[in-house]
Amino acid sequence: MNITSQQLYEFLEEKASFYNNPEFIEKDPVSIPHLFTKKEDIEIAGFLAATLSWGQRVTIINKSRELIDRMDNAPFDFVMNSSENDIGSLTSFVHRTFQGEDCMYFIQSLQQIYRQHGGLESVFLKGYHVNQSIKESISHFREVFFSFDHLHRTRKHFPDPKKGSAAKRINMYLRWMVRNDAKGVDFGIWKSIKASDLLCPLDLHSGNVARKLKLLERKHDDWQAVEELTGYLRLFDPVDPVKYDFALFGTGINEKI
Repeated sequence: MNITSQQLYEFLEEKASFYNNPEFIEKDPVSIPHLFTKKEDIEIAGFLAATLSWGQRVTIINKSRELIDRMDNAPFDFVMNSSENDIGSLTSFVHRTFQGEDCMYFIQSLQQIYRQHGGLESVFLKGYHVNQSIKESISHFREVFFSFDHLHRTRKHFPDPKKGSAAKRINMYLRWMVRNDAKGVDFGIWKSIKASDLLCPLDLHSGNVARKLKLLERKHDDWQAVEELTGYLRLFDPVDPVKYDFALFGTGINEKI
């Protein structure tokens, strides 16, 4: 696709505006944290929904709702006050390769993070304060998250950007928590991380569109590609580059270009 820089900017702005609206919510995993109004419920429900976000979106949403139902539709209360038996009731939960033992560990780890480390935002912030780096933020959180006894297999459900992973789901989660543009999709409840530092979630759909638009040359959807793509997007909006995730992903799943 041969278009000028100005045409590309106008295309991205148009598509971002088109998809970044409340109608986007219902058919997207972001609908799960939108079930809640309390900060801690939103961030826990969002974290779990983001973790389950691979495969068909309808299935992702259904399985996320099932998990929230199993937590009595009160994720923060469940995380803080559930007993070993309560957590053990999740042993039958399955979403693709995310098995019951993985689910149990995620809840147990979240419990320790809220009890001992001040919660999700606090742990992400500690890593972010190293050079205002999202990469450091994710890696630090991952280190804390897996600092409790766990099965090695569970680690694959939270990939490490320092090992080259695009970390699509966690970058998407950070977009949900950090961006605040009053459009109604993202929450903007984490105030200490700058939207300008966020990195664009990269998956098959957004990557394909980005390459067709010449926003991305790298062939592999890895961390290097995430940085390359986001660097290009910052040329169009240095303050809020990941708003264009709506343009790339929305176009990728709904349109042909």
